[in-house]
Amino acid sequence: MKIAVIDYGAGNLFSVENALKYLGYEDVVFARAREEVAAADKLILPGVGAFPDAMRKLNESGLADAVRAEGRRKPLLGICVGMQLLFEKGYEFEECEGLGMLPGYVDKIVAPGLKIPHMGWSDVSVAHPSPLTKGVRDGDRVYFVHSYKAVTEDALISLKTEYGELIPALVRDGDLYGAQFHPEKSGDVGLGILKNFLNL
Repeated sequence: MKIAVIDYGAGNLFSVENALKYLGYEDVVFARAREEVAAADKLILPGVGAFPDAMRKLNESGLADAVRAEGRRKPLLGICVGMQLLFEKGYEFEECEGLGMLPGYVDKIVAPGLKIPHMGWSDVSVAHPSPLTKGVRDGDRVYFVHSYKAVTEDALISLKTEYGELIPALVRDGDLYGAQFHPEKSGDVGLGILKNFLNL
């Protein structure tokens, strides 16, 4: 099985690669061309920084259309900003079009009295069970670093957390997934979620 980690200049590639190799998956490609995305069995779209900057880099890399096309045909997992890019729009600093693969938008967390960004370990609970939540129990903790959250349909929310308001932690539409947290930095719980994805 070939796993492509999309390399468009705005992702934490090596921590994802290390987690995959820890799980025993050695055939990891940093995909920088459409052909590499097309040749993979599963796709991971990491992301760090601001939504508009990440989306600009994804467009400039020429990979945005490849992610849209191939992410409909094979399992895809977006992580952090990579998850946010799957939605129709983001409002970080400016209105910006996303990949449009999931319905909804990304907006600032409203958490009066709490520090923004939401950074550190937080409890999650299962909203709608999915293949990636196998083995996840309510109260399990995962690692977040973000100031913006997805606003989407309740039916698409697989895991949720609370930080001043309800925040989708894991979203799912078929084999298209997005994790607002960092599974590669979330200990055994995160590694279990990654392994579930690799076992799809």
